[in-house]
This record gives sequence, C-alpha cells and structure tokens, in this order.
Amino acid sequence: MEIQKELRIDEKLKILTDAAKYDVACTSSGVDRKNPGQGMGDAHACGICHTFASDGRCVSLLKILFTNECIFDCKYCINRKSNDVPRASFTPEEVCELTMQFYRRNYIEGLFLSSGIIKNPDYTMGLIYEALWKLRNEHHFFGYIHVKAIPGTSAEIVERIGFLADRMSVNLELPTKRGLEELAPNKSHKNIMLPMNQIKNGIGNLLPGKTSGYALVTKSGVKRPSKFVPAGQSTQMIIGATPETDFQLMTVTEYMYRKMKMKRVFYSAFVDVNHNIDAPVAVGPNPLLREHRLYQADWLLRYYGFQVGELLNEKRPNFNVVLDPKCDWAVNHLEQFPVEVMRADYYMLLRVPGIGVRSAKRIVSARRYSMLDFQALKKIGVVLKRAAYFITCNGKSMFPLRMNQDYIARSIAGEEQRQVFAIEEDTSYRQMTLMDLEVRG
Repeated sequence: MEIQKELRIDEKLKILTDAAKYDVACTSSGVDRKNPGQGMGDAHACGICHTFASDGRCVSLLKILFTNECIFDCKYCINRKSNDVPRASFTPEEVCELTMQFYRRNYIEGLFLSSGIIKNPDYTMGLIYEALWKLRNEHHFFGYIHVKAIPGTSAEIVERIGFLADRMSVNLELPTKRGLEELAPNKSHKNIMLPMNQIKNGIGNLLPGKTSGYALVTKSGVKRPSKFVPAGQSTQMIIGATPETDFQLMTVTEYMYRKMKMKRVFYSAFVDVNHNIDAPVAVGPNPLLREHRLYQADWLLRYYGFQVGELLNEKRPNFNVVLDPKCDWAVNHLEQFPVEVMRADYYMLLRVPGIGVRSAKRIVSARRYSMLDFQALKKIGVVLKRAAYFITCNGKSMFPLRMNQDYIARSIAGEEQRQVFAIEEDTSYRQMTLMDLEVRG
C-alpha cells in the first residue's frame, strides 16, 4: 500500500479523525516538558486530555490516525482490510503541519497519534517516528505527544519513538488470549506484551549517549536531554465482544497496574460496527452502564486501596447493576460499619460510600484541630446522602441507623437508579431531577 497523495489534507483529516473515534485511550499527560523559549508549545503535569479540566478549561489533543489502511482483518475494527471504507494516509510532513497549525490557532495542546498498518508494523512506525522527529527537531514542538505502538514493531523503533513521545500505549484489545485468537487472528498476545514490557522497563530512563539523534533540539541548535516515555503507558480493552465476566476483566486490570505499571487501563464498550460478531448476552441492561461500573471499580483499585477479590469473585462475577462497586461492597460488609469519623484511619474512611480521596484527607487534617459534626462533614465534601448510613460523628448518627442490608441498599438505590436511567437513555450521565420523575410518573 502506498500513501495516498491525491486527497487534500483536509479530506484526509476528515477521514482519519473519524477513524480514530473508537480509540478511547486519551489521557492526562502527568509530565512536564518545559519550553526554554526557543520552541513552540509545552506540556504541563496538570494534564493534557480530551476532556474538561477541573477549572472548566477544555484541554484537548489533536486525535488522528496516521493511516486507516490496514493489513490486518480484526473482526471488531471498522478499518479492517476487508471493509469497504474510504482510505487515507498522512505523510510525516502533513502530521507536522496539522499539529502546528492547530496549536497556533489554540485548538489543541498536544497530539494523540494512532494508526492502522501499511505494509508491516515497522514500516508504519518508521513513518510515525519520522513525523515525531520532525515535529520535535525541525518544528521545535515541546507539547504533549501520545503515540500508540503497533504490536510487532521492532524494539529499536519503539525505543526511538519512546524518547520523542510523552506517553505510549499498546492496546491489549481483548482481555484473554482466546478472545484475541477468535476476533483478531493476525495479532498475538506475545506481540502485544513484548513492546508493553519494553516500555515498562524503559520508562524514565535518560537518553543514552550513543543515540543522541533522538534528542530534542531547540532553534539555536542546543540539544536538550530526553527521557523515555516520561508520562508512562496505558492500554485499552474492548468489553462485550467476548464472554469474559467483570471478575476476569478486573483481574487483568489489576495485573496491568501492579505488574505492568500502567498509568491507566481504558475500557471500550463493544460496538458491532461490522455486524459480524455473535456477541454474548450483555452483562446488565446496557453496555455503557457496564463500562461505567468498570471505570468506577478501576478507580477503587488505583486510589482507594481495594483489591479485585474484595469486589468480585467466581460466585459473584459481575458488578451490581443498581449499586456502584463501592456501595455494593459496603452493603455486603456491614460488620465493618458504622465508622467513627473522629477515629477511623484514612484507609477506612476511603471505604465509606460518599467519602472520596479529597474529603478523607480533609477529615484527617481537620479533626486534629477541632471536633467535627455532620454540617462540617458536608462542607468538607462528604456526600451525606450515602455516607450517613455508614458513619457516626462523635458517637452520634445523623439519624437512627438500621444496619440492615435490604433497607440500606434500597435507600441508596433511590439515587443510583436515577444515574442508571441517565446512562440507559444516553443522557451523558445526567442525573434526573424531580421534574423528570414527575413527568415519567
């Protein structure tokens, strides 16, 4: 396959931005790449992502495929070689031009670059390396760059790209070898794990002297030191195309965080774009709700000190449709409650529904200097609609507590059901109002 040159760059952009929409692994950078005043752009640890920042700013990346040509025939992919879809490929120069033009117009703060496969993985990743080298060394772009590594790429090319990119990722695609064999016969678990392990082992390493050609060069010709993938790596799994349970998915996720040192694991609800997969019966009423539950559990693993075995097991292999994983765990472990907020340690506070990382830290800090009451907890950020069923404050409860599973589950589910409705009706997770309930009633 040859790179198409007959299409205008705006026509290619339309095709290749649309083709990239199924890749959800856009994430915060978590890295500083300071501009010495002799280049264009910079990256800040506060985060470059395809979302809204906490202060309301829209922080975005130019998210494109280098090409949607592909020699593979993965059943779940819209860009599989057997599909009759419009094809296009950028040149390295076009990727540079787009990135710089979008940055100058203040549309973006960085680049997210993935790709199909032209000829073979090394050929394609070689073109991507050329684009990144030009972007860093000829255009002096110091902004955030996230690159997807293609399984099967040689270690040398992965290394070269790793010293130019801030973050890299290799898509796990499907959580099991069997699923990969069934739906992506051209890919192998081994080829996915090789670059993943290489990236894990090289993260943060300084640029070796013998490969100074990878370095970032300012306009004045000064070479700046570079680190290998300083923002770490992430991966993505498609859920629902193969019959794995939530327990299996989260077990893989736990392995990725603990053994592979992932920054993020992303989940993408299966969309049968090719109408050629006999997908298993969906877990729960809606694939998006299942995806939402997985992200909630993922958060518990990363920040709340939970382990997969506490949330799920072989007898209870899937998440509760009505209650989020943390509430479900608490309702099933009432013997550990109520928790006294003036005495409980930080990690126990984190396990209380309605208390998050920030509010738990505030409680631990504030109680050193004064006695807390429920009004103070509310000001701190505790969601008392949930927490009140599981805590006491100075030995007092907010209302008479009934440590009964059914009662507490039903009480909390009143709020959760409204969130479930918002997901099922595709309202962008909007919580229903009382007016909504009156109309539906």
